[in-house]
Amino acid sequence: MLRHRLNDELKAAMKSRDQRATSALRLILAALKDRDIAARDRGITDGVDEPEIIDMLQKMVRQRQESIAMYQKAARQELVEQEQGEIEIIERFLPKKMSEDEANAAIAGVIGELGASNIKDMGRVMGALKERYAGRMDFAKVGQQVKQKLG
Repeated sequence: MLRHRLNDELKAAMKSRDQRATSALRLILAALKDRDIAARDRGITDGVDEPEIIDMLQKMVRQRQESIAMYQKAARQELVEQEQGEIEIIERFLPKKMSEDEANAAIAGVIGELGASNIKDMGRVMGALKERYAGRMDFAKVGQQVKQKLG
């Protein structure tokens, strides 16, 4: 389970005195705890599930990519390197990304399976893709591809 893996990695990073990994893992676990607390309002008392943890990690990567862009404009190379290091640590816990060819095949397969023929079917197609390939696709890019195929 991903939650246990995160805790184990934190312990290992602390033992090896890896400051960057320890810091990044603590940030991840703090965000996870926040999600767990917020989920209590929805009646989830034993913590969020794996797909929600993956979603959280993907958002953390996107936030760091946005920060990198800002730091590059400000010529703050040390902060760029710090953010890139955190991204590398976070990505260790994400599923392997699909190649562009694999993603195109998955999109075509779902479109064919659902019999989607126009832009009105986009929501159904995107929903099926997110359900099957959560964490393995960049859905911003996939949305554009689906729109082109259906439009």
